[in-house]
Amino acid sequence: MVPDGWRDVTLEDITEDSAFGPRFSSDLYSKNGNVGTIRTTDLDEEGNINYNTIPLANLPDTFEKHYLNTGDLLITRSGTCGVPCLFEKQKKPVIAGAFLIRFILKDEVEPKFIHYLLKSPEQQNKIERMASGGVQKNLTGTNLKKLDFGLPPLCEQNKIAQILSTWDKAISSTEQLVANSQQQKKALMQQLLTGKKRLPGFSGEWSDHHLTDIAKVLVSPVDKKSESDEIPVRLCNYTDVYYNANITRNLPFMEATAKQSEIDRFTLKEGDVVITKDSETPGDIAVPAYVAEDLGGVVCGYHLAIVRPKSKLADGAFLSYLFSTPQTRYYFFTLATGATRFGLSIGGINKAHFRLPPIDEQKAISSVLSTQDSEIDLLQEIIKGLKTEKQALMQQLLTGNKRVTLR
Repeated sequence: MVPDGWRDVTLEDITEDSAFGPRFSSDLYSKNGNVGTIRTTDLDEEGNINYNTIPLANLPDTFEKHYLNTGDLLITRSGTCGVPCLFEKQKKPVIAGAFLIRFILKDEVEPKFIHYLLKSPEQQNKIERMASGGVQKNLTGTNLKKLDFGLPPLCEQNKIAQILSTWDKAISSTEQLVANSQQQKKALMQQLLTGKKRLPGFSGEWSDHHLTDIAKVLVSPVDKKSESDEIPVRLCNYTDVYYNANITRNLPFMEATAKQSEIDRFTLKEGDVVITKDSETPGDIAVPAYVAEDLGGVVCGYHLAIVRPKSKLADGAFLSYLFSTPQTRYYFFTLATGATRFGLSIGGINKAHFRLPPIDEQKAISSVLSTQDSEIDLLQEIIKGLKTEKQALMQQLLTGNKRVTLR
């Protein structure tokens, strides 16, 4: 039952024409091409087109009928299928790639409204059920045309699209602030962690050390299994480290068991740095996470190593930032050995070379960088909140449960 003034329609009802993106030989691609081609890889999960990445091709005039116009609706038909996007006119002509379906919408609809509608969970669930195939799902234009939904009058479509666009702009602006803050932090790390820029009040000499001189490295053997003859523990595993810059009590540590000797040796302490010791790719070796607080007895798991700083020589937070620098990442990348799985030896970890200021300056530097991290985290929480509120608003507006005021 549609709201008063709305009508039930299908995608076919509001479409002038539709077609798969045309195919052409790959040897026509050229940096100096005359026509851009949108691929599925040029879209993000929100249905935004990255026009900076679309390749150019030298295509004959016969492709002119495939040139996209502003407001054309594109939907991915293979792989991650069902992602809708809207085209905006560019300086050069652009066509849809072969794995996209182009829909030319009628004048009675607002393209942005249809875009928001097709991104809604309800419509995405319908599209998912239309897809056929095994691992590689596929959609057809015939099926997509059967997609049904409630359509408000054009003036109401425009108003809803304007409201949701305002939320998108707020999200986009905040995301840009995050990107700017991350770039500033990167530049600050490069200056402070190398001594090119000194904080006020510090002038002591920096000194060279191997990691073994300033920290103790412990490689954990504790696996994820639960054995009846062992002691229950909470385990910090690979993903806890890989996806978090800081290890805190708030993380959902898994339940496992360990021997008492393992608990005694591998329980994490505040100030430790945990790094990934093994990985499927060498680029994911030695990713650091800082143990920012007392975890109350969490044990370090398998495929990880604890770097425990000597308190008078090294600050854990400072070391964690050092592990994140391109120079250190490259050092461990070159040391990673293996074929299908890569790993580090404890000897290789211990021989890592660092240049450190006195301990007080280390702590001051890590404090400055931590403040930057906190600002970025706050902005990311704001983005998360905006997206949640926008999603709730979409649910109300796109179904007519909440009506907009028209003037």
